[in-house]
Amino acid sequence: MSEQTKIALVTGANRGIGFQTARLLGLEGMTVLAGARDAQRGAEAARALTEEGVDARVLAIDITDATSVKAAVQRVEEEFGRLDVLVNNAGIWGVTGLSGTDLFREVLEVNVVSVMRVLDAFLPLLRRSEAARVVNVSSELGSITSLTDPADPFGGVDPGIAYPASKSALNMVTALYAKALAGTPAKVNAANPGYCATDMNGHSGPRSAEQGARVSLHLATLPEDGPSGVLWGHLALAEDPDSHGVLAW
Repeated sequence: MSEQTKIALVTGANRGIGFQTARLLGLEGMTVLAGARDAQRGAEAARALTEEGVDARVLAIDITDATSVKAAVQRVEEEFGRLDVLVNNAGIWGVTGLSGTDLFREVLEVNVVSVMRVLDAFLPLLRRSEAARVVNVSSELGSITSLTDPADPFGGVDPGIAYPASKSALNMVTALYAKALAGTPAKVNAANPGYCATDMNGHSGPRSAEQGARVSLHLATLPEDGPSGVLWGHLALAEDPDSHGVLAW
């Protein structure tokens, strides 16, 4: 690994969009830290990435556990001394057996509070990068504009409250971290991968996990004049099904 090689961490990298994101970043020449709560599954993912020629290392990290996050930061500190790309991909739709406010609390804990925990913990290492890129994987379901527009493909669906609210909160977190880092080389953006076929939705989405991952790839490799503090990704209302751009909050 050369001194110029970028170091990228993807949480929830052992499957789905997270795995594909790690793969695409690795194929761009980055050293990829495949973050996974389950070390064995993380090792399997890292092995699969290595077989494709990616410089991949498994990084055990449970984003809901402050001790686990601290240990992950310490390892990255000791091995690399900095972090160039952080993709906060790990998240949940719901929790079996929970409903109402109990479900709401748990989903926000994972999708928002834990993302902040990871971001805050790695921020000192991100500041050491010449041009850090932070990607918080969000959703069009977190766009209040989209979800309340009858003309929008998602305007007529009922996704419950917990998941959309968590992604709306994540969007605000993204905007405020971008504001706090304004004037620095770092960029913080939210990604809308679109409705992709993943384990989370029983593989019902029309887009592939790789298509969704390309949204995070774009934001993770933004040039110096790229945006910060936006929700960017798949545009479901566009005539071209492959259209991407900035979405309304």
